[in-house]
Amino acid sequence: MNKLPNVKITDVEMKYISLLESITGTAVLDCVIDDANDRVIFLVKKGQVGLAVGRNGVNIRRLRKLLGKDIEIVEFADTLEELIKNSLFPAKVVSIQVRTDSKGRKTVVAAVPANQKGIAIGKGGKNIARAKLLAKRYFDVDSVIVQ
Repeated sequence: MNKLPNVKITDVEMKYISLLESITGTAVLDCVIDDANDRVIFLVKKGQVGLAVGRNGVNIRRLRKLLGKDIEIVEFADTLEELIKNSLFPAKVVSIQVRTDSKGRKTVVAAVPANQKGIAIGKGGKNIARAKLLAKRYFDVDSVIVQ
């Protein structure tokens, strides 16, 4: 079983986790409510994204209807590099560099093929925002850049 860093989960997030687990039978490790983008991001155990999403996205549609928010599923990863790759999926991340400035702030630079830059960033920057949110939560990263 993957170990989670010391992440504080609110009561509402716990309810959402229980709801997704009861609907899908997946092991949900975390839930992040992203009010800025009106969505809920779930982190599920490795290999369980398909089960969480359901055939043709049936579970996502059901949850979206129940919660009134967009639902996104990301596969959990133990390393920063894998978490960034999973967060930016379906874009193919070619390489990841972590830079630390003189004040100790971490920046992740994710390189993707030129034709997938839009996919990695997402409509209105939603995908890159998801990657930053998760990287901050688990690895204390201050920013994520796609190039």
